[in-house]
Amino acid sequence: MADQAHTGTCDIGVIGLGVMGRNFVLNMADHDYAVAGYDREAQQTCSLEKEKSGRQAVHAVNDIGRFCDLLRLPRAVLLLVPAGAPVDDVIQSLEPHLDPGDLIIDSGNSHFPDTDRREAALKEKGLLFMGMGISGGESGARQGPSLMPGGPRQGYDRVGAILEAAAAQVDQAPCVAYLGPGSAGHYVKMVHNGIEYGLMQLISETYDLMKRGLGMAPDELHAVYDRWNREELNSYLLEITAAIFLHKDDGSEKPLLDVIRDEAQQKGTGEWTGLEALGLQVPTFTIDAAVMMRNMSAFKQQRLKAAHLLKGPTPRFDGAKEPLIRQIKNALYAAMIITYAQGLALLAKASQTYAYNLNLETVARIWRGGCIIRAALLEEIRSACTSDPDLENILLDGNLARAVVEREADLRAVVRTGAAWGLPVPGLMMSLSYFDALRSDWLPANLIMAQRDYFGAHTYERVDRAGTFHTQWEKT
Repeated sequence: MADQAHTGTCDIGVIGLGVMGRNFVLNMADHDYAVAGYDREAQQTCSLEKEKSGRQAVHAVNDIGRFCDLLRLPRAVLLLVPAGAPVDDVIQSLEPHLDPGDLIIDSGNSHFPDTDRREAALKEKGLLFMGMGISGGESGARQGPSLMPGGPRQGYDRVGAILEAAAAQVDQAPCVAYLGPGSAGHYVKMVHNGIEYGLMQLISETYDLMKRGLGMAPDELHAVYDRWNREELNSYLLEITAAIFLHKDDGSEKPLLDVIRDEAQQKGTGEWTGLEALGLQVPTFTIDAAVMMRNMSAFKQQRLKAAHLLKGPTPRFDGAKEPLIRQIKNALYAAMIITYAQGLALLAKASQTYAYNLNLETVARIWRGGCIIRAALLEEIRSACTSDPDLENILLDGNLARAVVEREADLRAVVRTGAAWGLPVPGLMMSLSYFDALRSDWLPANLIMAQRDYFGAHTYERVDRAGTFHTQWEKT
């Protein structure tokens, strides 16, 4: 506990000095903030000592008591440790060294219910707790990430200047903002990751169509994605996709991509998004398809056996490639808009359900730089949310609706091509299905209601008069 002799001078402390943690420490120090770093592993503190390059305002320690003594009062401690039990363990080790009013910021990919639980428990002890999503990877942490903080407003006000200095900057505006109370920050980061899953799946499907369908070589694929990234599809994920095709395997000089196993791993945030969407009854077709395809990719041995037993069409293409490549590009752009629409619709529903009071224009703004899903398209999305702050779905914005409708025929054609070639394109297909379902002023759900009433007496509503009704179906 602090006493009158406390002389700490560091503006903020970071616990967890892996690559992300060390990079974020150096980032904040570059903006003239004094930062203390703690890790129980001596190797990590040694790495920070080497990398700080003489910065006197950076301190690396292995003793948590000493770490807390380095921080000015009231303390601000940022955690960059794996989600789950490690967060609780670190909090438990911190508590004896903290005073009422001190602030803890969990910057890992914590599940939002855990954030609510931790905030409530620490509030009883007089401590402030925030959940803050960080996106941008190792380079983002060093050069400027997108930061998504939520929790008590007074906590953000205390560290806002530090976060705004360290965040990515777009049009001289920081890619960070206070998002709302409770677990708002971690919820937004969860949905960010769900959108990320969807976008990565869509890009992988376009790759498959051009690789197996059109027989394109890595240098051709690089040229296509590089060109797309310099046009309307400009985004971080397109940028790194183009770069990936240039890398060679050190051992064989083969394209590195060709020696990477086709089994996509995941850490759960996409699944959390899908489960949360199910709970709030918000359809997230593309995100769910992306999670399912990662699951399917893990069944490698089954897929090898099925490849010999489950015969289907083999891709055959003899025409000019460029018209189909143009269709694939348009299909990807339309599906990307549709994927963002699903994620933002989930955020809108969650904001009402959990009283986050999210501003979707703010969310789109802080996603424009630093984060994995940054894209030129976010400017259009931000504009839509600015024009109508109560917009239920960005596909109801005139400009974004027009962008999708203008490419709808190409999306439909590409889905047909994938089906005809026997290549799985569930992300593109489910994006099209979402589009078709949303634009349907009538859906066959009336038959489902009749079936439910037939076998379970669940009742139904009528179109011609109010009330609920039940029919004795077997008597008619």
